[in-house]
Amino acid sequence: MAVALRDLLPYPIVQAPMAGGVSVPQLAAAVSEAGGLGFLAAGYKTADGMYQEIKQLRSLTGRPFGVNLFLPQPAGHADPAAVEVYAEQLAGEAAWYETELGDPDSGRDDGFDAKLAVLLDDPVPAVSFHFGCPAPDVVAALAAKGTLTLVTATTADEARAVERSGAHAVIVQGVEAGGHQGTHRDDPERDGAGIGLLALIAQVREAVALPVVAAGGLMRGSQIAAVLAAGASAAQLGTAFLATSESGAHALHKQALTDPLFVRTELTRAFSGRPARGLVNRFMREHGRYAPAAYPEVHHLTAGLRKAAARAGDVQGMALWAGQGHRLARELPAGELVEVLMAELSAAATASPGRGQADGTVRGDAR
Repeated sequence: MAVALRDLLPYPIVQAPMAGGVSVPQLAAAVSEAGGLGFLAAGYKTADGMYQEIKQLRSLTGRPFGVNLFLPQPAGHADPAAVEVYAEQLAGEAAWYETELGDPDSGRDDGFDAKLAVLLDDPVPAVSFHFGCPAPDVVAALAAKGTLTLVTATTADEARAVERSGAHAVIVQGVEAGGHQGTHRDDPERDGAGIGLLALIAQVREAVALPVVAAGGLMRGSQIAAVLAAGASAAQLGTAFLATSESGAHALHKQALTDPLFVRTELTRAFSGRPARGLVNRFMREHGRYAPAAYPEVHHLTAGLRKAAARAGDVQGMALWAGQGHRLARELPAGELVEVLMAELSAAATASPGRGQADGTVRGDAR
């Protein structure tokens, strides 16, 4: 029997799983209750921490939701000497914020196996993957539990790998997206070579038969209409939900989205060692060009700095992840935002006959 994305979300709106305490249970529940698909971000959490958030979310809604996992990073991917040089450069930041730099060797697998075990023991409706493509046996194990699987891809080749894995859908992430690019392999030679969302949807649609969830800079219902018309089955929005009242983002981060002081975004390795889009601030300008391709080593290294900057109320030292559409952020409750987006989508579809939701049927067994 076929599984359909629309079985999980009456509205073609997915709330992006934003790590770092942003995608909290209250946000995911509000989105799911409103007819979208809310997501928890398991990245940077322990397996038990993830499980506790799942329990809390289930107490807030009986609607479907998802959990996002980070794929483990390969051994030997980072140059220890380059990380050490970057640590020396950040010594002044540590002194300024009166904190210690973190241990870059705190772990590269993000507790993946333990989290997967929890999700197989107590299945959730959907699981998505970032920073790589899970092995077919992982996808099959989740499918056997009745879990819909989605994997991020930033190129047509990556989408082909997603299809080969047996995943039910591909999250097509354009270069406009805020936060980390979900490339399957971190290749410094690709820095700055990302593909725009609409072009990428077309390439992926020709490459694979999987349903597409479009992600990257989407802030308005008219943009959702555009990606649906381009062949997507749903749209994933992150920055739009970051500003909502239920979001766990720091108040300064929310305010920065529409602050005239922040006029643009850039992809940077400054905070984590992997390309991620954020509002350009002092930390990015001073350190971005020197940060090595070393994730999660650099993430662990700067964790204390980012927390200290937030405690000090210094927005210039925080990781202000945001997509290119950040100026369009609206401070609304998440459920209300879903309704506004759907009203805009309906208006756009009415104004442009023929636009509508693409077929959301997902090939595979709903076991």
